Amino acid sequence: MNQSILTINGLDIGLGTAAGAFAASVLALLVIIAAVSVRAFRQREQESARQMRQSEAMESRMAELARVQAETVGRLQALGEGLGGRQAELARVMAERLDAVSMRLGHSMDEVTRQTVQRLQSLHERIAVIDHAQKSLAELSGQVTSLRDVLGNKQARGAFGQARMETIVADGLPKGLFAFQYTLSNNTRPDCVIFLPDQRPLVIDAKFPLESITAFRQGKTDEDRLRAAQRLRQDVWKHISDIASKYLLPGETQEMALMFVPSESVYAELYDGFDDLVQKAYRARVVMVSPSLLMLAIQVMQQILKDARMREAADLIRAEVGRLMGDVGRLQERVLKLQQHHGQASDDMHQILISAEKIGVRAGRIDQLDFADSKMGQGTHQGTHQGTHEVGAAGSPASRPLFLQGQAPKAGETPAVQRLEAGE
Repeated sequence: MNQSILTINGLDIGLGTAAGAFAASVLALLVIIAAVSVRAFRQREQESARQMRQSEAMESRMAELARVQAETVGRLQALGEGLGGRQAELARVMAERLDAVSMRLGHSMDEVTRQTVQRLQSLHERIAVIDHAQKSLAELSGQVTSLRDVLGNKQARGAFGQARMETIVADGLPKGLFAFQYTLSNNTRPDCVIFLPDQRPLVIDAKFPLESITAFRQGKTDEDRLRAAQRLRQDVWKHISDIASKYLLPGETQEMALMFVPSESVYAELYDGFDDLVQKAYRARVVMVSPSLLMLAIQVMQQILKDARMREAADLIRAEVGRLMGDVGRLQERVLKLQQHHGQASDDMHQILISAEKIGVRAGRIDQLDFADSKMGQGTHQGTHQGTHEVGAAGSPASRPLFLQGQAPKAGETPAVQRLEAGE
């Protein structure tokens, strides 16, 4: 048994020693195999336990998802009913506001239409007055064939000047503001007086001495024209003096009077060739006027009378303007309130559309949570491969759904929407 079968570095190894060493090696190998088997068995048991825990966690999650889905359906129904009621209320409020605005606009349009009709009627009346004046002037121009024929007769000449003056005054001023052949306190009767706001009449005289101007025009030589010019100055100045002495009564009449010249050409000739006579008339407070200047003076007087009436009614106008400003202020406040209501309604509608869009998206996601048996099997198989990673991250708050982390709800969102957002 101890026969040497091998020598290693001078050491003799016998058959018994080799057999013992082989037996020890086999025994050690068996121990190692047993240890490996035990370890593998324990790993399989741990793997089985882990799979069971994963299966229980999956079932718990499925149950929680089913509960959340049922709760979400109930919340969505309640939200839909609430939105329907709010939409109906909003429609009612909008209808009331629109009715109120339509009523106000209708009243405003009626008022504007009424004022427009009144102004058009006034405009038609003025146009009718102008048409009547044009017809009168056309008839008058048709009757007057020649200024020379009229000037040939002194009585007809006076009637012509009186008629032109009366036509201009009557067409430019309303009745009651003028009078023809009015008697003054000194028993003189001017051709026309116009009552100004201070109740002192303005005198207009239409008796212009046209014989001198006719002689001046008909003068053939310079000597004849010089004598006619001297006569014209005397006659016109005498007439101006008569007007100043008869019709300028202190405290009763105005401080100046008008001398009507019935011809534009005669008036222009006086201003061009007899400037000294015009200046004397100004100093005597007598103003010579042609038909066009008399029309202009009548318009100015009409505006003066209108301003006087407006000043008399200034308090009433001021009160009406104050009430009008108050109405405008209230209208502005109500328009601003209406604008705020419209802005708030627009914001609410925008928020409703955003919520409806979110609800649609989340409803689609909920509709996709359809776990069939095959999908559940695939999920279990995938969980087996990824189990180590999920177990390692199970304690991490980032790996858990937000609705399991105790996250605070977001402002303006319902709990169902918050849980759906957490499920993202």
